[in-house]
Amino acid sequence: MAFEIKECFIKGLYEIQPKVFGDSRGYFFEVYSEKDFKEAGLCMNFVQDNQSCSSQGVLRGLHFQKQHPQGKLVRAVFGKVYDVAVDLRKGSETFGKFHGVLLDGEKQNQFYIPQGFAHGFYVLSEKAVFAYKCTDFYHPEDEGGILWNDPTIGIDWAKYAGNSEPLLSEKDKKHPAFDKDEKYFDMNSKWIGRI
Repeated sequence: MAFEIKECFIKGLYEIQPKVFGDSRGYFFEVYSEKDFKEAGLCMNFVQDNQSCSSQGVLRGLHFQKQHPQGKLVRAVFGKVYDVAVDLRKGSETFGKFHGVLLDGEKQNQFYIPQGFAHGFYVLSEKAVFAYKCTDFYHPEDEGGILWNDPTIGIDWAKYAGNSEPLLSEKDKKHPAFDKDEKYFDMNSKWIGRI
């Protein structure tokens, strides 16, 4: 197997470390192998690849799609980011909890986030190229979000940002707070909240 795949404390989230083969000329590794992922119990079907480039201090998130939830296999192609997933599956033991992973372009580690989670990341390096494979297409009219610094969720962005104020899009500044009484997704990642 070309990967070490470990499930996180939140069921459904996986940290993935590909085997990187390097020498004085550079390196090679497999980013994704359907065979190896299926062998580890990850049977997703990717339909879209996305990539962004962001400067240090940029925070993107916390995003999700409602009727068209996306599973995402994320990684930093170059640079470093703190990547976070928040469990929005009503009925889950970890509903409203988050898990964060440091993604590093030198380590080439990855993070799999299934449907039913909100996702965001914070750029730690001077610049970061961030890439992710998605299990559904992007539907701009279907976007949802949660406020990046919601106190109930309590993501420890400051651990990496220090006293710096993150750089946010206007849209990300206006997401609503997390509501523990809201119905976001059911345990099958089907949207059961308000449209």
